Amino acid sequence: MLELVKYIVSQFAEYKDEIEYLVEDKNGTVEITVLLDESDMGKVIGKQGKIAKALRTIVRCASAKEGKKYNIEIKEKAKDAE
Repeated sequence: MLELVKYIVSQFAEYKDEIEYLVEDKNGTVEITVLLDESDMGKVIGKQGKIAKALRTIVRCASAKEGKKYNIEIKEKAKDAE
């Protein structure tokens, strides 16, 4: 499922090499956190969150075969303190 999320996010993000994915299993629910550069946030989330909503819908439908529940979070990557 992570590969599906990576593929979809990479289609919208400009800085593909800056994207980080954190995967955590919490009591049968797999939480995928996508950390993006600030300039990619709007592109991946989309107007009124339409792209993010579509991504979650696709993952929910694809995960029906696995019997697992997936939660997708899209967050801005923290800037390094200089």
